[in-house]
Amino acid sequence: MSAPTRAAPPPPPVANGDDDQGASANERLLAAAKHDNEEMFESALSEVKDVNYVDGLGNTALHYAIIHASTSILEPLLEHETCDVDIRNRLQGDTPLHIAVRNRWEDHEGLRLFLVGHLLEAGADTKIKNRYNQKPIDLLPPPSNDPESDDEKIRAAIRRTEAEEMIADKGDIVEDDDDIVDPNDIASDSD
Repeated sequence: MSAPTRAAPPPPPVANGDDDQGASANERLLAAAKHDNEEMFESALSEVKDVNYVDGLGNTALHYAIIHASTSILEPLLEHETCDVDIRNRLQGDTPLHIAVRNRWEDHEGLRLFLVGHLLEAGADTKIKNRYNQKPIDLLPPPSNDPESDDEKIRAAIRRTEAEEMIADKGDIVEDDDDIVDPNDIASDSD
């Protein structure tokens, strides 16, 4: 006697026509960040409602651009007017800056410094702590005697950013302005 044959169950019904369209704009944005695909990134960016879309792990396109060192899309992503550089993911509570400081990319000297520099220029907050109560600078190894190492350059960049923020918070920054007149500068119009 042979076993009865079983037919595969029918596919679930499609609720609307959208399911036949492939990946959503948000999924394509994340995929573009993971694979450094500029064309896919630009296409998805024109369709997404929120460039800070968070996946199930709490990662945004910016998190994935840093994780995968997607340098081609990093700048346009950071330049997007609504890009939030300080979103913490769900796994470790890391911001993209935490990830950039932690990852070594040892085969690509200077890459980590490049990524950290771009995040700092975009206004990444150096004081945010992850789930382990660590700020990005805490993820660096102890200071070394080599000021030219990436670790020391990153430490210096973070400290410089923190110092600039402290000065800005106190209101001690003076913008260059040609209209400022120095009252002690005495000039004579006569010859």
